[in-house]
Amino acid sequence: MKLLALDIGDVWTGIAISDALGITTRPYKTVSTPQLLKELQEICELEPIKTIVVGHPKTMKGTKSAQTLKTEEMAKELEKKLPDKEWVLWDERLSSKHAARLTRPKTKEKKLETHSVAAALFLMSYLDSLKFQ
Repeated sequence: MKLLALDIGDVWTGIAISDALGITTRPYKTVSTPQLLKELQEICELEPIKTIVVGHPKTMKGTKSAQTLKTEEMAKELEKKLPDKEWVLWDERLSSKHAARLTRPKTKEKKLETHSVAAALFLMSYLDSLKFQ
């Protein structure tokens, strides 16, 4: 079974996916956040997704911001629509900055790709943590 990661933003959401063994991750796509549920339903029809990891945007001090609360609410709503999946909130601090440094986007299209790269980065972090459990 594969894992999916969501880097949810107000306008765009980056999606990343793992391989079936949970060893590697890759950016999958960036979608319009209002279209996220439809995209998730389509992806779950095509791929054997077991777990959906949602980037949890805490502040650098580990506290909740307005964006954290929005993300938590959206994750709850999505979980209601896809209750057969395991849902996990995972710390995503600095993943977007790291993705931008890796990709060095110069065009709008490349900038959009950084959202899915960020999702792949924190999904890899989540998979790494499972190895130590």
